[in-house]
Amino acid sequence: MKFTDFKFKPYINEALADLHFDTPTEVQRKLIPVVLSGRDLVGESKTGSGKTHTFLLPIFENLEEDSENVQALITAPSRELAAQIYQAAKQIAHFSKKDIRISNYVGGTDKLRQLEKLNNQQPHIVIGTPGRIYDLVQTGQLLIHKVHTFVVDEADMTLDMGFIDTVDKIAARLPNHLQFLVFSATIPQKLQPFLKKYLTNPLIEKIKTNTVIADTVENWLLSTKGRDKNNQILEIAKLLNPYLAMIFVNTKERADDLHAFLRANGLKAAKIHGDIPPRERKRIMNQVKRLDFEYIVATDLAARGLDIEGVSHVINDAIPQDLSFFIHRVGRTGRNSLPGIAITLYQPSDDSDIRRLEKMGIHFQAKIIKDGEFQDTYDRDRRFNREKEPEKLDIEMIGLVKKKKKKIKPGYKKKIQWKVDEKRRKARRSANRAKGRAERKAKKQSF
Repeated sequence: MKFTDFKFKPYINEALADLHFDTPTEVQRKLIPVVLSGRDLVGESKTGSGKTHTFLLPIFENLEEDSENVQALITAPSRELAAQIYQAAKQIAHFSKKDIRISNYVGGTDKLRQLEKLNNQQPHIVIGTPGRIYDLVQTGQLLIHKVHTFVVDEADMTLDMGFIDTVDKIAARLPNHLQFLVFSATIPQKLQPFLKKYLTNPLIEKIKTNTVIADTVENWLLSTKGRDKNNQILEIAKLLNPYLAMIFVNTKERADDLHAFLRANGLKAAKIHGDIPPRERKRIMNQVKRLDFEYIVATDLAARGLDIEGVSHVINDAIPQDLSFFIHRVGRTGRNSLPGIAITLYQPSDDSDIRRLEKMGIHFQAKIIKDGEFQDTYDRDRRFNREKEPEKLDIEMIGLVKKKKKKIKPGYKKKIQWKVDEKRRKARRSANRAKGRAERKAKKQSF
């Protein structure tokens, strides 16, 4: 299937050709016809699957360019994600012969200037964060009573960041008859009341993928046991020689600490987390695009809210508390069929989380740093499996005893009894020998 099969307006096809978009992704192939039909939709698919154009292309197809009204409203949970959607929309609008007005409303920008523009003219498409959009709606300046398409992008992240109540307030101001589109990497249970409140007979489509992350990504595990983590990450960073590496941490405090350490040791590192002021974050992102940095220390906000091109390596300072974020982190690399390496630092207490990730389809390679290079090492389960061996004998004993209790032929019963007794004798002899050795050793030490 090709994009031309959708029979979009000519300028939309020109925009797609400019992007060298020829074949739709699985999400686009399955869901664009649904969106074009006007039906409410809940689309669940992994990050980087092409969700943005899945809703943008039908919005432009159904847009009345001569209208003076706001026709489509799109919310995103972060300023960075809103900016990405805005840029994608601007790229499409650029090829239209008629003027298409698109506005990006996010926190940290000039609200008074936005209100002045709204006094003169309404945009056709509104994109932004829930808080700023609702502020403008409350003033009565942003008129959304004629909107026919409402998109909630990254709904699970919107919920996690506490913005769903604001989205609810925006939705309450919209007309009763409109198309409601929800896109998300996951659909958590806590999101269900919101969906039931506003969506009418929605199609719920989960796009399954063969692998949770790209096949081109290698996942390495490095143990932190007995190591200073800052120095270990510094050693890893120097060995990688990356085009661009993202180092993910679990807290803002950890981001500040690690960033300061890496900078003090001469690495070109930036940091991105929720406490960085909007203007500063914008400056950092511009520097990232200019390749002024080789390393970005980031919290999970960046994993979901940013689309940074050219990430060759991902380093997980620790396994995230929410394991779904592991997928989003690792998904920053290995895009567009390019190779990528994700390195995760772990300690013995992380074993259960690693096993859960393996059940999700992630294959890990155990590595160590030796002689100034990464080398394969033994599987982390080696000691675990060795310690479990004695338990197999106990299980066997239990089985024999259970067989003994069953009503079976007398001769067979005697054989089982003999095996049980023999095992018990061997166990007693082994225990006595161990006890004797311990007593002799203690006796020698006493002299």
